[in-house]
This record gives sequence, structure tokens and C-alpha cells, in this order.
Amino acid sequence: MRTNNSEHCITGAWLEDHDPGDRLFLKIGDIELESGEVLPDVTIAYQTWGTLNPAKDNAILVNHAMTGWSDIPGWWPSIVGAGLGLDPEKYFIICPNVIGGCQGSTGPSSLAPDGKRWGSRFPTLTIRDMVKAEVALTDLLGIKKYILSVGPSLGGMRSLEWAIQHPDRVDAICTIGSSAVATGDQIGAASIQIRAIKSDLDFNNGDFYDRDHGPIEGMGIARRIAHLTYRTETEMDVRFGRQLQGDDTGRYAVESYLDHQADKLAKRFDANTYIVLTEAMNSHDVGRGRGGVAEALGRITIPVLVVSIDSDRLFWPRLQEEIVELTPTALPLATISSPFGHDGFLIESEAICKLLNIAIEAGLKRRLGQ
Repeated sequence: MRTNNSEHCITGAWLEDHDPGDRLFLKIGDIELESGEVLPDVTIAYQTWGTLNPAKDNAILVNHAMTGWSDIPGWWPSIVGAGLGLDPEKYFIICPNVIGGCQGSTGPSSLAPDGKRWGSRFPTLTIRDMVKAEVALTDLLGIKKYILSVGPSLGGMRSLEWAIQHPDRVDAICTIGSSAVATGDQIGAASIQIRAIKSDLDFNNGDFYDRDHGPIEGMGIARRIAHLTYRTETEMDVRFGRQLQGDDTGRYAVESYLDHQADKLAKRFDANTYIVLTEAMNSHDVGRGRGGVAEALGRITIPVLVVSIDSDRLFWPRLQEEIVELTPTALPLATISSPFGHDGFLIESEAICKLLNIAIEAGLKRRLGQ
């Protein structure tokens, strides 16, 4: 990995000298985190589609997945557009990059108040901290109420927190391929990914931004491990099997595929952000401090559409079934049949769009008191 200027190494993070594209930026002030620590002078990067109406109540909030960002079509294709699940001709759609992110929002690669990059000093975040920042953004934009808060995976965790904490600010939520609490199995797989990054000699305890090399190898290993949980054993076997790649590398085809996924992520993502967001997902528990998961979900008063992917081996369908069983206002469980595992939410766009229409309708009905 070579430097692109004399000040920092390429880490995949969005940095201040990069073209912001269609992103907008808003300073939301200081955020007191669940830990009690204060993250100062926070900036949120976000993108929007459509027009906010005069009443400022036609908005839909999209919570991106872990390695997603504010540009919905960039990470969640065929979802936003005329006649699609999120129609900008009808609604004002907004997607913020989470705090701790690396695509414009305040995160480990951002400049701290002392003018140096946060690096190892960046505080621990939770899902609730991310939602707190989203609420602050919502307030500053003057959005009174969302018709829907929707998200897959990490985004689904945040949508659940919106339903529990802010039922007066959102009419309905849709959580896709997610859970009410992180499982030991998920934490186990994630902890190995974190260790792979931290074991890279170029990680330097998270302070690698002024070096010529960052922990690209460690993050690549983490991504390879993660991608095995995103897809299915059947897909890996049928699509690649034991065939060799057919080049001079001697790799099996599945190795080439995982190498490709690792290389793609290294070009657009930051290793510290990978750790911060993974640890936040590991800490996810809607029942923390609320009397347990059943008690927390039992408080929800708005419609909740829970979407399961039948082949998901990262967020097993039983985890979505639990949400439906414990949430008094949950709609019937929606299950997408897909051979692509957890990544089905990225690929089965037609099915997702149909379900988004159902969730939006549920939100609008609640708004009208039906």
C-alpha cells in the first residue's frame, strides 16, 4: 500500500481531500456516549433523495449495513428510484453515514480536536450511540417524524433502537436480516476478524495514518472470514467447488473470490472503523438496562416488519422469529427465499422492494390512526 500524499497512508477511509460527491455534511455538536465519554464536534455525512415537504414529515430513514455508507445505490442497488421500494417522487429519503464510519462522518480516521487523527484514541461506540447521533441530525434538519426507519444487519439493529427509544419520531420500522441481541456465535466470528486486524504489524495499535502502510493484510483476512458468513456453504461449493482458478497462482477458485472481496474493501474502508463498528455490533442488546430482551421488545408500540433470509447463517432466521414473537405490534414474519445467505438483502432487490412497500403502508396507516 503506497501513500497518496505526504500526510497519510491509504486506508480506504474517506479523507478530507477526497471528492465528497453528493454527500452533505452537518455538524451536530458533541455527543455524550453510552460509556459517559463525550465525542466532540461530531460531523455527520449524509445523502438524500426526493424533496422534504413543507410539513417535514414525508421522510424515510435508511440505516446502512456495516460496510455501507450514505450513498444507498452504491451499497444497496435497485432500492431507490421511481417505482422502486424507496421512491423519491413520493418520499424524502435520507441515509446518514454512522458515527465511527469512514465515509465522511466522524470516525477513527477523522481529525480530533488536537489536529491529529483519532486512531487508537477513538472511543468505544454502541448501537445506541449511533442512534443518538441520528436523532441529533434529524433534529437539526427539522424532520419531525419518519414514516419508516429501515435497515439491514447493523442497520436493522439501529431501526430496532428507533422503535424502542423514539416511537414518537417514527411511524414504523423494517429490520432486515438482523437481531435483538448479538449471539455468542456472531461475537466469536467477529472477534477473530478483529484479532486478524490487530495482529497485522502495520496496525500499530490503530495509529497508522501517518505511516506508509496500513493494516491492509489484516483487514483482508477479516473480510475473507466475514464473507464466509455472508454467503452459504452451498453457494461456495456449487459456485466454486474444488476447481482451481486456472491461472499461475495455484489458488482454488473460492480463494480467488475471497481475495477479490478483500481487495475491494481495502480500497474503500478503514481498518479502525471495521473494528469500531464490529465491536458495536458485538455489544448489541436491546435488553441492556431495560429488563431483558423480552421486556424491551414488549415496549414497542409501532408496526415492525421483520424480514428474514432463509439461508442466512450469520443472522439465523430464529433471531428474526424471536423479534416477531416478543414484539406485540410486529407484522407477520416476512421470509425471503435466497441462495445467497446474509447477502440476500443486497441481491434480492425485487423482494425487498415489495416488503418496503408493505412497511411504508403500515407506517402511513399508523399515522392516520387506522
